[in-house]
Amino acid sequence: QVQLVESGGGSVQAGGSLRLSCAASGYTYSSYCMGWFRQAPGKEREGVAAIYADGGTHYANSVKGRFTISRDNAKNTLYLQMNSLKPEDTGLYYCAAARDGGRWWGGCLFGYWGQGTQVTVSS
Repeated sequence: QVQLVESGGGSVQAGGSLRLSCAASGYTYSSYCMGWFRQAPGKEREGVAAIYADGGTHYANSVKGRFTISRDNAKNTLYLQMNSLKPEDTGLYYCAAARDGGRWWGGCLFGYWGQGTQVTVSS
C-alpha cells in the first residue's frame, strides 16, 4: 500500500521560507516521477513542481526561481524548498507519485496522493 505523508507546512509572512517534506512508503520511490501540487480555496489543484527518476525537474512558471524540488532516495523522501513566498502561494500542498492512468502534468502521470499540508502566506 502506497503512503505519502507530508509535513512542514505552516504560516509565514510574505518573503519568508518553508521546507515541505514527503515521506513515501510502499512504493519503489527512486524509480518514478514525484511531484508537488497545491490547491487554493475555490480553485482547482495545480501542479507546482516535478522531479524525474534521473533527477531532472519541472516547475510551474509561477514558482520558477523561488521553489526547489529535490529527493533523497536513500530516505524515500521528497522535499520542496519554498523561498520568497507570496500570499498567492497560500494553499493545501500535496505530495504526488507516479501511477499509470493518473493525472498528466509536467511529463508525468500522477495517481498517488498524500493528505496535504497547509501553507499560509500573509502580506
